[in-house]
Amino acid sequence: MKQIIVLFLFFPLMIWSQSSFDTAEKLFKEDKFEQAQPLFEQFLKENPSNLKAIEYLGDIAGNYKSWDKAISYYKKLKQLKPAEANYYYKYGGALGMKAKEVSKFKALGMIDEVRGSFEKAIALNAKHIEARWALIELNLQLPGIVGGSQSKAIRYSNELLKVSPIDGYLSRGHIDEYFKRYTAAEQQYKKAIAISGSRTSYQMLANLYKNKMNEPEKANAILQKIKSLNSSPKKNI
Repeated sequence: MKQIIVLFLFFPLMIWSQSSFDTAEKLFKEDKFEQAQPLFEQFLKENPSNLKAIEYLGDIAGNYKSWDKAISYYKKLKQLKPAEANYYYKYGGALGMKAKEVSKFKALGMIDEVRGSFEKAIALNAKHIEARWALIELNLQLPGIVGGSQSKAIRYSNELLKVSPIDGYLSRGHIDEYFKRYTAAEQQYKKAIAISGSRTSYQMLANLYKNKMNEPEKANAILQKIKSLNSSPKKNI
């Protein structure tokens, strides 16, 4: 009888807790992070190992560029579920953003962990697209003396081509654009458009024409195409 009474008293708390989480999740999806955060924090106090609440709080911290908080939340996720690729990807991303804000000397000491986190995400999920994009950008931005490498960036782009052809073409175009091979980049973006017709593909080509190739007429034509896409059913990568 005592156990039944305890369960009866505890049951409304469970219902309220789940309702609180649902409300917070709805606010989060509406980008109302300031309102969602305290609800998630309260829910987490009552459910300290809830993966979704921790992840949402990490994402909110990242949105506010509170990288230390985001790193802490994502690190906890890795500890609770070490086989989840996306947790390593998010941890590496937050750590990478933190590295951009600290001294160059301190940042150098963080690079291996950033890279290792993205590589771990791919090891856990061979089809992880975002981690490969992150490694491409890392290899482009870093000087060769600390591990940056065009050949490594191309290698990850080639892997993307097998996993997601549109991401493969866009990433290769991005690499070519970075190294000022604009004609080659143009061809890669056009290949992405040919297989997908996505807004992202058109936008990257328009930006190339406008910002790098000094061809405003071509850029405007592409932008008009994007407007027509905006009035049609969504088609994004």
